Amino acid sequence: MKVFAENKKAGFNYIIEEKFEAGVVLNGQEAKSIKTRGLSLAGSYVIVKPDGVFWVGAKIPAYQPANAGADYHEQRDRKLLLRKHEIQQLNGIASQKGLTFIPLRLYTKQRYEGSGKIKLEFGVGRGKKKFDKRETLKKREVEREIGRTMGRT
Repeated sequence: MKVFAENKKAGFNYIIEEKFEAGVVLNGQEAKSIKTRGLSLAGSYVIVKPDGVFWVGAKIPAYQPANAGADYHEQRDRKLLLRKHEIQQLNGIASQKGLTFIPLRLYTKQRYEGSGKIKLEFGVGRGKKKFDKRETLKKREVEREIGRTMGRT
């Protein structure tokens, strides 16, 4: 499994309650661009619409900007491929107040040589308050101290 992008701040800013994996509908040059240049998941999110689930706000630059078509949009909404029962589950979750869908990482899942479908893992998250973030920082600091003392002895 090769990871192209990871949202490291998601765990700090949100409490992730559940994770989902979805295929992403991309055109050829977007897939090539992701595999060669990568992208950032910051600022992007997942939304449930009546006609499906979409990944919004991800900026994927053209693979070859000089050869990109006039109709190419870097920041278009990209459809996510999910099973029907997962879409129904996400519909129910989206109706709850305070929950949001955050992209966590973008990667390929290779079943055999030469095959690599690009997948998006996103989580259902609830935003952390300021005191929750402080608590997370304190836990990290304590774990670092324990690691330092254990490493020295």
